[in-house]
Amino acid sequence: MTRPAPLLLLLAGLLFFVALGNHELQGSTEARVAGIAMAMHLDNDWVVPRLFGEPFLEKPPLSLWLDAGAIRLFGASTGAVRLASAFAGLFSVMLLYAMLRRFGRPKPLAFCAALMLATMASYWSNVRGVGEDALLSLGVTLALLAFYQATRPEAQHTSNMGSWLLFSAGMAIATLSKGVLGLAMPGIVIFAYLACIGLLDKRVQPGQWLRPGVFTLVALVPLCIWLVFLYQRGGMQAVGEVLWTNSVGRFSGSFVEAGHYEPIYYYLAKLPEAFLPWNILVYLGLWHFRKRLASNRYLLFFSLWLVAQFTLLTFASSKRTVYLMSLTPAAAVLATEYGAVLLGRLSERLRRRLIAGVFTLVIACYLGAAIWYAPKADRRESFVPLTNQVQALQAQGHTVVLYQPNERVAGATVFYTMRNLPILQSPAQLRTYLDAKPGNVALLDRIEELPTPVTPLQKITVGSRPYYFVEQ
Repeated sequence: MTRPAPLLLLLAGLLFFVALGNHELQGSTEARVAGIAMAMHLDNDWVVPRLFGEPFLEKPPLSLWLDAGAIRLFGASTGAVRLASAFAGLFSVMLLYAMLRRFGRPKPLAFCAALMLATMASYWSNVRGVGEDALLSLGVTLALLAFYQATRPEAQHTSNMGSWLLFSAGMAIATLSKGVLGLAMPGIVIFAYLACIGLLDKRVQPGQWLRPGVFTLVALVPLCIWLVFLYQRGGMQAVGEVLWTNSVGRFSGSFVEAGHYEPIYYYLAKLPEAFLPWNILVYLGLWHFRKRLASNRYLLFFSLWLVAQFTLLTFASSKRTVYLMSLTPAAAVLATEYGAVLLGRLSERLRRRLIAGVFTLVIACYLGAAIWYAPKADRRESFVPLTNQVQALQAQGHTVVLYQPNERVAGATVFYTMRNLPILQSPAQLRTYLDAKPGNVALLDRIEELPTPVTPLQKITVGSRPYYFVEQ
């Protein structure tokens, strides 16, 4: 393995970019985020993201800016709106390799850790989708790796300004992607690590605590600039919705509309699938290295990265498996370190052949899934038949509106039709609209609850949900 970096770049590029746009938007997140990005592009409003024609302030807009920019540069394609996530994944993989080499780890080990990250099933699938979680993971990874580099005992006698600036860049990416959560995910690891180091050294060094705080304040400048513009448009209510309602409220459970509420053991139940196909190596590695953590700060840091973030997410009210994505770099490192222990008794030649064979099989499976399996899901998950029918009705002279749309259909119709359809929210509005003119059509996902009868024109099912085109 004489040139691992170019090989890693090639393999990660294949994993993340091959057949990236060969299937349509699938699931609620892709449809919603792509639709908001399209609305941002159409309205040319880069300050206030919108869905249903109303401000959508769940998160800061870094991913939306990148997606809307990709639409403007490359057109309204599914491949374009997935580029930001794919590049975030690629940068994270190459960053992990480069920083492990800076930490003094051997080339083969750094290569395997980075490739394990790229081939974790949950990581791979989310990097190839539309959303902000890949960017959050990139920001958290950059911040934490730069922090560890700056605070390593071996680096104490050199200038660490470059590492601290990288730390600020990572924190800026994380907070512009996910707001307060982007601050908390690296913050909890830094707090736990510094607390453990203080206990082990039996002394507190104020400088170790102050420097991350100072450079975090620097990292918050881009987020604050956007919040100033948002305040000018929506006042404190809009700012509070981003920073409090959709951040603290989701963690505490006070924002009941946020959803994704799960019991405290939710992530424990997800552990068997969290880091596939390398999860066994991750968990055995945590157990195997437990007695070495006090003397090995490298293993201590990556173990705390995994455990501290997992604990934080466990106590949050809103839970989703995708939130574990920021833990995957630490999981990849621990899995690789333990894998090296297991294979240590084999000859170098046999070890190389075994590693190459396993990675070849895993990568081939992922590429097969990307090329052949993902497009098959369009048969049941794609919104294209629905939006094609909208456009066909419009071409025939019909006016089409959405009645009480969910986030999926609202986002998908904006993305594929490249226009904002009118939205009706009350039965009275629907009745007035249908009575106003023959040929007026409404798109809705339930007809049983309507107070007055309507005439269904067509039914189209996306996933397990039926959608109806109705008229008077």
